[in-house]
Amino acid sequence: MKVRRLHTWNVDYREARSLQERLTPLLVLHDRLPGIIRTIAGTDISYTKRSDLLFAAAVVLDYPSMTVIEEAFAVEEVHFPYIPGLLSFREGPPLIAAFEKLKRRPDVVMLDGQGIAHPRGLGLASHMGLFLDIPTIGCAKTRLVGLFDEPPLEAGSMSELHYEGMVVGAVLRTKKNVKPVFVSQGHRVGLATAVSLVLSSARGYRIPEPTRQAHIVVNRLRKEQGIQMN
Repeated sequence: MKVRRLHTWNVDYREARSLQERLTPLLVLHDRLPGIIRTIAGTDISYTKRSDLLFAAAVVLDYPSMTVIEEAFAVEEVHFPYIPGLLSFREGPPLIAAFEKLKRRPDVVMLDGQGIAHPRGLGLASHMGLFLDIPTIGCAKTRLVGLFDEPPLEAGSMSELHYEGMVVGAVLRTKKNVKPVFVSQGHRVGLATAVSLVLSSARGYRIPEPTRQAHIVVNRLRKEQGIQMN
């Protein structure tokens, strides 16, 4: 599939922050999705020990059955350092390379990272949404910013994530008595729809099936290549 080229990735820390501030106003934070969602993609990134190699997987699943119908994989050497709040400048290039190998263009993409629940409103899911021009959802395992009340322990319960006077996401319990995930809008999707898609994609695990399957794929492919994982 084709991917837009919004900017170069060869930037330093200050340029990266400036790019985030410039791109954030371009985000669409209401539903702009196909009338019928038939496919959802999930992504995951894996790191090698003691090197700058990053492994990225993009997996397309049928919706709502969650059957995997396509996988793509990319390996890239990335030199941008790990800096909280600038993760997309490290993980974006290999993810885009993986998406460019897909034959199908998914209707929605779910990423293991933040959307607008980010200091400058442009986490990995939002940044990739602008590059892909596809509705994206951030579904992170940990919080980056904001305050929230712990949701009830039942599956499907949630509370709002607040940051600087705004609701920037939902703290969602996908499975009873397990830690919640942090759902936020990436691009071209409203929060209620993002939460609904995460819940409908859950299959008895804390992590929704699109990102869970991408995690399985990226680690399987690394194992096949005999590369030590973090």
